[in-house]
Amino acid sequence: MARRITFAIPGDLDAPTGGYGYDRRIVAELRRLGWRVDVLALGEGFPRPSLAQAAVAAGRLAAAPADGPIVVDGLAFGVLPGSATALRESHRLVALVHHPLALETGLAAAEAERLQQSERMALAAARRVIATSRMTAATLASAFGVPADRIDVVVPGTDRAPFATGSDGRRPRLLSVAAVVPRKGFDLLVEALARGTDLPWHLTIAGDRTRDPAAAAALDAAIVRHRLAGRIDCTGAVSAERLAALHAGADLFVLASHYEGYGMAFAEAIAHGLPVIGTTGGAIPEVVPARAGRLVPPGNVAALAAVLREVLGNGDLRHTLAAGARAAAAALPSWADSGARFARVLELLS
Repeated sequence: MARRITFAIPGDLDAPTGGYGYDRRIVAELRRLGWRVDVLALGEGFPRPSLAQAAVAAGRLAAAPADGPIVVDGLAFGVLPGSATALRESHRLVALVHHPLALETGLAAAEAERLQQSERMALAAARRVIATSRMTAATLASAFGVPADRIDVVVPGTDRAPFATGSDGRRPRLLSVAAVVPRKGFDLLVEALARGTDLPWHLTIAGDRTRDPAAAAALDAAIVRHRLAGRIDCTGAVSAERLAALHAGADLFVLASHYEGYGMAFAEAIAHGLPVIGTTGGAIPEVVPARAGRLVPPGNVAALAAVLREVLGNGDLRHTLAAGARAAAAALPSWADSGARFARVLELLS
């Protein structure tokens, strides 16, 4: 008989974000390993569900079979402490935390505090907590009270990819891949690039523009304000084939995130052998070794502008960092590795 789990996911599993991408690939790997995986749709509205939406999700969780572990994605888990508490005795409950909800950029202090308390209460009910980076695991232990011996780290896998061929080098092509939301720091990136208009470069931003219309409008306004409309393209979400082509033609990956629970876009850039400019926010230093890029403190426009100038103005440095990225690519775990690690955590509960 196949080992069985329920994987509870809010929203649309096909949404083009790193968290949903992780969920999709882990589900596929578990099935490949012989697990029966029942995907349970919790509905829309998370992480800010209405009372009605939260009630629907709670009802669906309560009806989940108890003959195998139930994994609940953290986008919903952290705001359903009542459901978590109710399920703890009847179900082998596993919380999957990509990014603590209270650490989202732009939250008012009161909302951050409410989310902190809600997620802390929910996590107390989980048999195991799976974090997607060592940094997230440490944060859950120190700030959310989760005992370290109940936390497992299962980092995202990364597909092997052909190394980028890049441009001819006369006008370096920069690539950013992320949904346009405040946490990704696109306003800071545009401001930093505006300080380097004397240098040749062109930036493509590939990522969902529908998740936060205000952030997308602010990005567009910043591009116009700094007169960069001819140098920055915003494509919106793109197909896998188009994204592969963008990686292949890029010379440099850049993203000014305030915080990342892991940083799958950074790992994908390294898999393509691209040098990286990013920040030290969250788990990014776990993903980007010094030989593969340059990281600056999050929110520091002056430091970001300076490192962009350093790397854009020095082709030899870009080639050195690209070599470092190609070497680092070999150490990235595959999705088969990550799926096997996830399965071992579930086996502890069987």
